[in-house]
Amino acid sequence: MVSGNVIRRLIEESPEECVAAVEGAYLAGHRGEVVCPNSYFLRFPDRPDARIIALPAHLGGGEPVSGIKWIASYPANVRQGIPRASAVIVLNRADNGYPFACLEGSIISAARTAASAVSAAAALSGGRRARALGIVGTGLIARYVVSFLSRLGWEIPEVLLFDTNPAEPERFRAAAFDPGDRREIRVAKDLETVVRRSDLLVFTTSAATPHVHDAGWFSHNPVVLHLSLRDLAPSIVLSSFNVVDSVEHVLSAGTSLHLAEQESGRRDFVTGTIAEVLLGRCAAERTRPLVFSPFGMGILDLAVARWAYARAEAAGDVAWIDDFFDMTR
Repeated sequence: MVSGNVIRRLIEESPEECVAAVEGAYLAGHRGEVVCPNSYFLRFPDRPDARIIALPAHLGGGEPVSGIKWIASYPANVRQGIPRASAVIVLNRADNGYPFACLEGSIISAARTAASAVSAAAALSGGRRARALGIVGTGLIARYVVSFLSRLGWEIPEVLLFDTNPAEPERFRAAAFDPGDRREIRVAKDLETVVRRSDLLVFTTSAATPHVHDAGWFSHNPVVLHLSLRDLAPSIVLSSFNVVDSVEHVLSAGTSLHLAEQESGRRDFVTGTIAEVLLGRCAAERTRPLVFSPFGMGILDLAVARWAYARAEAAGDVAWIDDFFDMTR
């Protein structure tokens, strides 16, 4: 067992290694060394906003591993003062299938999402600088995005925060930024201001359907990290340069891109994958908005979990349960 406290410390100590693990998983997928079936959604008639998702995957290559992330999203938790998401990740040996580790998964999930986001931001923008960072949805994932940007040396003089819950941005500002942070950090009164003013935008909401419809807000061609996948209207998607992690995965489950495909009857608005961008085979166009929409493949969770487990085991920070399996016959 590896606790969230251990995982948080490892990620804070080595964000570069976490990003490298994520990028390695993307490139392994491009080489065909992974198995990544569809995610499975458990939904509830009496709780339509809640869900639990199973993400099974196999990551091949030199250190193969299989596993699954089981992650619950209950937005109502926030009103009770507890995190929206909770998760575990189970890792299985590739040779005999036996589970060998169980890790707290919500931190890994947030970190791998943030790592993929900052990797895409650097690749699409061509550097580590943004005039203004706009954050729409001020939850755990957004906090990790800010942490990764800061720890990886991004130069961002201005940050704008927006959330439909007016109390959340202030809490986020206190939790995500040091008191001595010299950046201008402002809570915006409306979403349009955030979008129009920011050249790097991060969407980490719990929106189930698109709520941003005016393509004119994006006329300055920002880099958009569309991590929550369902914020942008199809018209905005169709007028953007779109990069995804997996075409088949992201064009499903009612995402903004899935709706754009249904509306247009085509999918050529997806320009390329993040692996192609990292390999230099897909050059970003700055003549329209650059939108990165990652479905969040399970191979990323495996890659970060495998890295975290190895570091934790080497440091003696795992809790062993020697008699978990009853091997009597």
